[in-house]
Amino acid sequence: MDAPLSRAPPLAARDIAVRVGSRELVSNLTLEFCRGEFVAVLGRNGCGKTLTLHTLAGLRDPQGGSVFLDGRPLAQQSKHSIARRVGLLAQDVEAGFVTTAIESVLLGRHPHLAFWQWETSEDERLARAALASVDLSELATRRTDSLSGGELRRVAIAALLAQQPQVFVLDEPTNHLDPHHQLGVLQLFRNLAGSGATVIATLHDPTLAARFCDRALLLFGDGRWSAGPAGEALSAASLTELYLTRMTEVRQASRRIFVAE
Repeated sequence: MDAPLSRAPPLAARDIAVRVGSRELVSNLTLEFCRGEFVAVLGRNGCGKTLTLHTLAGLRDPQGGSVFLDGRPLAQQSKHSIARRVGLLAQDVEAGFVTTAIESVLLGRHPHLAFWQWETSEDERLARAALASVDLSELATRRTDSLSGGELRRVAIAALLAQQPQVFVLDEPTNHLDPHHQLGVLQLFRNLAGSGATVIATLHDPTLAARFCDRALLLFGDGRWSAGPAGEALSAASLTELYLTRMTEVRQASRRIFVAE
């Protein structure tokens, strides 16, 4: 954190505490999230995954410690500045009003616009490219109240892509998606990480985490956490402890598959 800003990681946590009432879910989380990597966050329901993501994205103050964005404390930066560099995909996106798909995606451009500035042709180009990347080009003019849950999820992902952040914070990005689109979305973010972005995502499927992610952060819900390369952090033993159910690892060619018994 004391390194020059040019060498600082895009996002970092130092001694972060996440609490709900008197219950401490995460204690002293100290971790750097680097350029070009995809980090999976795994844990049981109620262990603090969403609250941790919201803390990292600046939507929630930590109960201890600090979050750093590009080497500077997140708390000292404006919400508008943060929104240009950090994009959050919420676990479920509630439709406040009916728009078309392209209008919803254009909302992702707002952090880059001045007050009262209208979207430009370049903003629309970026929005249409984002829709294309999630296989929704043909639905650009469809009303959002006519879209399926999976289509709405992909519209929300497209809006995040149009935002063009440096750091993608994804809360269950595969929610509502069929297997084909789950793989497509995760490969999309794997490619973004390969191009230099930082991707942090909560996932419920350790097999997908092992397939797409570089590192894994395991949250146990009682303050404890562990992190490491996905090949080491994700094992039958660690996942059995994490999920409180026996997990078995099966190998198929180069793939690692985790099965609950």
